Amino acid sequence: MYCVYIAVVIRTVLRVEIRRLLPFYLVVELLSLVMFSLVLWRPIRWRGGKHLYFVFQSLLVLTLYLLFPKFDFILNLFLMLSFQAALVFPSRERWLWAAIFAMLTGLPLTVALGAFGLAVSLIPITLCFVFPAYVSVNLEIQTGLRTSQAFVDKLQTTNQQLTTYASRVEELSAIQERNRLARELHDSVSQIIFSIRLQSRAARLLLERDPEHVESQLDQLQALTKSCLKQMRSLIASLRPEEVDSAQRSKP
Repeated sequence: MYCVYIAVVIRTVLRVEIRRLLPFYLVVELLSLVMFSLVLWRPIRWRGGKHLYFVFQSLLVLTLYLLFPKFDFILNLFLMLSFQAALVFPSRERWLWAAIFAMLTGLPLTVALGAFGLAVSLIPITLCFVFPAYVSVNLEIQTGLRTSQAFVDKLQTTNQQLTTYASRVEELSAIQERNRLARELHDSVSQIIFSIRLQSRAARLLLERDPEHVESQLDQLQALTKSCLKQMRSLIASLRPEEVDSAQRSKP
């Protein structure tokens, strides 16, 4: 957009009709450029101050045009103001100022040159709306990108939380399963071992008092031992990880 200012200044310097007013033109154009740059660099926060700024800038441009109406290129400065208004104001006020700048561009040329002036002003008038439209679309795209990025970040955070929660649930399930197996070990296997101990004592007593019944006692003791070993193997198999268990099953 600064190219528009440069073009206006160059055309002002090249016009010999205003040699006496050239310093005034250059000072006003420089003032307009400095204000334009300052507002871009440090935007005005006060809403009313923004409107006053554009009113003052419009008066500067109209002053330069009315001093010498043949300098119709001065009105191109409204294009820059229209672009800047699109950056400064929200959507409704943005289009309001675009319409004002379009009117300030077309009306003076139409009054001065008639139908020819209206025809000449059609392109600048169109650009007064094209620039805000471009800025609006660009801002909407940036807003959409920020919204999408925020949504993606939220999804990633949720996914991490779900992963952590799933690992905790799996860990709690493993702990609960081990506790259940420990209870079974205590309730069943320990009782069988206790019975084996009692049967062993009974076999020893029978060996001294009634040796003929020792064999049947030993058979019962062997059956209890076999049952205990079977349950122990079953519990140990339940405690193994699935990967290790499947690997052992696959061995020949």
